[in-house]
Amino acid sequence: MSLRCLVIAIVLAAFTSGVSAQSYPNRSVRFIVPYPPGGATDIITRSIGARLSSVFGQQFVTDNRPGGGQKIGTALLAKSPPDGYTMQLVSVTHSINPFLDPKLPYDSVKDFAPVTLAASSPNVVVLHPSVPVKSVKDLIALAKVHAGKLNLATSGIGSGGHLAAEYFQSLAGIKMTTIPYKGGGPAYVDLMAGQVDLMFTSPNPTLSYAKAGKLRALAVTSGKRSSAAPELPTIAEAGGFPGYEASLWYGIMLPAGTPRDIIKLLNTEIVRSVQSREMRDQFGAQAVDMIGTTPEEFSAHLKREMEKWGKVIRDGNIRAD
Repeated sequence: MSLRCLVIAIVLAAFTSGVSAQSYPNRSVRFIVPYPPGGATDIITRSIGARLSSVFGQQFVTDNRPGGGQKIGTALLAKSPPDGYTMQLVSVTHSINPFLDPKLPYDSVKDFAPVTLAASSPNVVVLHPSVPVKSVKDLIALAKVHAGKLNLATSGIGSGGHLAAEYFQSLAGIKMTTIPYKGGGPAYVDLMAGQVDLMFTSPNPTLSYAKAGKLRALAVTSGKRSSAAPELPTIAEAGGFPGYEASLWYGIMLPAGTPRDIIKLLNTEIVRSVQSREMRDQFGAQAVDMIGTTPEEFSAHLKREMEKWGKVIRDGNIRAD
């Protein structure tokens, strides 16, 4: 290619990019939720979508595509045109799936363009009140004396709560018996009934039941204490495991190849939305911290999470159910 042709190509590319940002969006945008309505991912998506609809004057339409541990919705995103008209809120599961399913119909990194890490929430370590434990160190001591006797409920093999517990056990040098359920609801029912001993699970409705004395909360799995329950220590501080963190995070992705200016535009408006006082207050009461990062920061976060959970899964010889 001649120098003149190269210059013309660069100018045309820059012009086309500018036009795409100026005209975007000129129709509705599909906002995929890879879970059923009603959960945290769905609620966060709808809140962000409502704000984007107001800002851009076009509807950001929530499209629930549950199934396959987030894989059905994510595969749909990967196959969508990279034009900014299909986006998705992914969760920590996105960084876990590659190590549980070697036959994923997409590449968790190469097929997507990160926009922003939107929010994060801790797991809560919670026990049935009949378990004679009042602290994380008590839990470790009991698990060492009665190896394999404590029953740990999970919402499924490879779920965020399950891997948070596996990570904790590996650092503490203990072993509990994992009882996988088909979803968090059934697991929670058995925990409340005392059929299992403990769970690593989401703050809602855990904190409400703990405050009512129906369950006993020991700690949070985040890197810092939760403003919704500041009395609960982190596992890192209570157990003496610096660096331990196993948060339930939520980030926004687009298909790979989406124009950079559209990514930047969406990032700017989404970060402005999630960092607003209204959204911080709304979700802070539910133990969800609204964040908002650059695409590069989200990409780096995803890399760290994949390295961490890949190691936990390999070391624990964890297989998908």
